[in-house]
Amino acid sequence: MKKTEKEAFKNRLLELKQEVLNNDLSRDTEDLKISSDDLPDEADIAASVINQQVTFGLRDRNLNKLRRIEEALYKVDQGTYGVCEECDEPIGSKRLERQPFATLCITHAEELERENRGRAAI
Repeated sequence: MKKTEKEAFKNRLLELKQEVLNNDLSRDTEDLKISSDDLPDEADIAASVINQQVTFGLRDRNLNKLRRIEEALYKVDQGTYGVCEECDEPIGSKRLERQPFATLCITHAEELERENRGRAAI
């Protein structure tokens, strides 16, 4: 991968990092709070719990994305960015454009997805 391409991907990763941080920090935390005075019946309590679960799920997803972005930025600095962790072959540019923090080439990513679907079916 050319140096200019790596710099472009690094800039894209930095933009994604900022987006994740801005979205997560600007998100209102009001749905994380439960006041027993505000919840007179079980339906209100259930709705509040569901809102909390959704919020925690979104934050967990953003945290995982942020970790992957940080790992990709580290790889850029180490000179190993854009290389599949399974086969050590270059990850396609189109894949990196769509998912700049990808760690696997499309072949190995699809293989992993099939394995995960097989486990979920069990």
